[in-house]
Amino acid sequence: MRDNLFNKQSDIADFRFDQDVVKVFDDMVRRSVPGYDSMIQMIGLIARMYGQDNTNYYDLGSSTGAITLSIALNNKSKNNQFFAIDNSKKMVEQCEKNLHNKVDNLQAICDDINQVKINSASIVVLNLTLQFIDVNLRSNLIKKIYDGLESGGILIISEKIHFDDAVTQNQITKLHMDFKKENGYSELEIANKRQAIENVLITETKEQHLNRLRDCGFVETSCFFQCLNFVSFLSVK
Repeated sequence: MRDNLFNKQSDIADFRFDQDVVKVFDDMVRRSVPGYDSMIQMIGLIARMYGQDNTNYYDLGSSTGAITLSIALNNKSKNNQFFAIDNSKKMVEQCEKNLHNKVDNLQAICDDINQVKINSASIVVLNLTLQFIDVNLRSNLIKKIYDGLESGGILIISEKIHFDDAVTQNQITKLHMDFKKENGYSELEIANKRQAIENVLITETKEQHLNRLRDCGFVETSCFFQCLNFVSFLSVK
């Protein structure tokens, strides 16, 4: 379904992953995130490379299940359990519907990812998820993931970032707005969405992400994807 949630002038509430968003989420994210499909494809290919037999795969903040499906379709390992976890009940219901008969050994769970246990994992993904977590809770979440990974296991994080340099930030912001306009969003829709999400999605710089990953134990991290202000990191335990 096409996203037209923000095409009217009205009082804008903070962004929530409710039923209205769930209906248009796949269209919204593809028209809003530069390189989104390539991001999903690369995560699947990396999971194929690093997946291990007899381990668990976690998609934290799984939304409608695109990452879980990409990992499953690329998986060459044996005896794996897939966990797709999201705190939106409607998202979890849509994820179950999307992945029905497509992913074996799937548990789609409605829960706070800050509370779930990570055990015997070789793949953990936070795809456009960490940015919605309270900044003060992010290190605890990353450390929990690190502790729950098997040796050689990986954490993949994709995030919207910002830049310390004001000129660069302004240029990238303009390019991102132009990208959304090219995908059919009006200036009103862009402004309304920005107002709805500004207190919900808190970005950080690339350096802040890399420093946190290092501080939580990951000594090997690379940035394997970037398109404008969206990046993906690969950290290996």
